[in-house]
Amino acid sequence: MSFTGFTEEAFEFYEGLQADNSMARWTAHKAVYDHAVREPMTELFAELEDEFGPAKLFRPYRDVRFSKDKTPYKTHQGGHAGGGFYCQIDADGLLVAGGMYAPGSEQLKRYRAAVHDDRTGRELEDIVARLRTEGFEIAGDRLKTRPRGTPEDHPRLELLRHRALYAHRGWPSDEPWIATPETVRRVRDSWRTLRPLVEWGAEHLGGPALPG
Repeated sequence: MSFTGFTEEAFEFYEGLQADNSMARWTAHKAVYDHAVREPMTELFAELEDEFGPAKLFRPYRDVRFSKDKTPYKTHQGGHAGGGFYCQIDADGLLVAGGMYAPGSEQLKRYRAAVHDDRTGRELEDIVARLRTEGFEIAGDRLKTRPRGTPEDHPRLELLRHRALYAHRGWPSDEPWIATPETVRRVRDSWRTLRPLVEWGAEHLGGPALPG
């Protein structure tokens, strides 16, 4: 089936899950999750597969083995495609992102070497600047100080502090077009704008650094 939009029921599902993140509530509303959240998200990614490749949707269950927070379910549904393109819905609305989410140690070394390099570092600087002008927020885990051996006056110090680097933007759940097929175009256009950042990461990190 083709994607027709996310209904209000999807966002209400996550509002309820935030209020009561329990197995009892999940079990009682599992059918709503299936038809209002997971099915349309699957259909959305299917519409984008021709350009960005097949997607992986994340499981709704949290891994609580090493977490102090033992709530069992994620309060969003996310998925990724094409080695760095991401999309999710939650109680607040729709979010799209792209970039380098969880580099391994060797990938992080390659990232910093590429940022140090004048040519490739300036390329990333320009990409980030363009994304900001397009309305994206730059995010990702960062060091509070600076990588060991990096001078205080390094021209790309802020980029070097990043241990993950991605850009994202979102829309509130009451945007009328979210309940229509227009969502496909919005996500596609956003991912196209994010493509230079995703491709820079794939080239210089030696592979995708995907969200967990």
